[in-house]
Amino acid sequence: MNAFTHGSPTSLPGRDRPAPLATCPPDPAHRGTRQRWPRWATGVALGAPLLLAGCNVYPTYGASRGATTQGQDTFKLYSGMMTTGVVIGGLVGLLILWTILRYRRRSDEMPKQFHENIPIEILYTTIPILIVAALFVFTVLTENNVDATVPVNATVTSSGKPVVEIKVTAFQWGWRFDYPGLNVSVAGETTNGPNNHGPQMVVPVGQTVQITLVSDDVIHGFYVRDFNFSRYALPGVTNYFDLNVIRAGTYNGQCTQICGLYHSEMLFSVKAVNPSAFHTWAGNEVKAGHTLPRRSGNSASNSAPLDTTLYPSNALSSPSSVKGSA
Repeated sequence: MNAFTHGSPTSLPGRDRPAPLATCPPDPAHRGTRQRWPRWATGVALGAPLLLAGCNVYPTYGASRGATTQGQDTFKLYSGMMTTGVVIGGLVGLLILWTILRYRRRSDEMPKQFHENIPIEILYTTIPILIVAALFVFTVLTENNVDATVPVNATVTSSGKPVVEIKVTAFQWGWRFDYPGLNVSVAGETTNGPNNHGPQMVVPVGQTVQITLVSDDVIHGFYVRDFNFSRYALPGVTNYFDLNVIRAGTYNGQCTQICGLYHSEMLFSVKAVNPSAFHTWAGNEVKAGHTLPRRSGNSASNSAPLDTTLYPSNALSSPSSVKGSA
């Protein structure tokens, strides 16, 4: 009775000070799972991109593997860069996913706040710099290999292999391929030629082909997809480059710079054959009268091979209106 009327502080301890809430001891199994989760997530984050990218040493990613030694170097650079991007992108994506799951909200308690983490900042600054530096070095080495040429007018390489010289002249809207050392000239316009893919440049497999690329009028683009190669044909500028075709076949090419009305039909092809077949072809071309032009002038006024019909498109029916006809 006195306890209620006088409010003695020692009367009802249970009512004055609530007993602390009982807490359950942590589950050892649950604690072990939480400790293993970061290791499992780290393993997946590191292993999955490498596993996906390692299905092939050089995945194509839709590109050609290259029919020339230069094209293969370009392909390896492209494939390496794409694989690097896949690995880094996959790693970052998995780390983001792991962070979302591992540190998802569990209570209303304010998480620990901090403003910096010097080791992590150094890490995510240094690693990208090293990756970019490595890609830069590989790019420079590849460009040097692709742009390397034998001396102009050389007849053999340093290893003693023959060099085939071809002068490629681009004009609206066709190509002429002159072989100074063989007295052969092949010319044609638009889609006329083998398989309706324009004039054909024949080259030997396993030998260095040095191309001298010029333009008679406007800017054109010499491009062969299977060579992983493109180079401008510029008025007043002479470009040199080497091609070393490694396997026989026919490879389609085209002009890649908008050069006028029939740009889309300015096609050509490259046929690679063994050296003996190449020299047989050259001899037959000379016998057929497909020799170097004797008169001066541009491609539009020079004679083309006798068996080439030079119609820029089906819309033009008069041979006299076609540039490049005899």
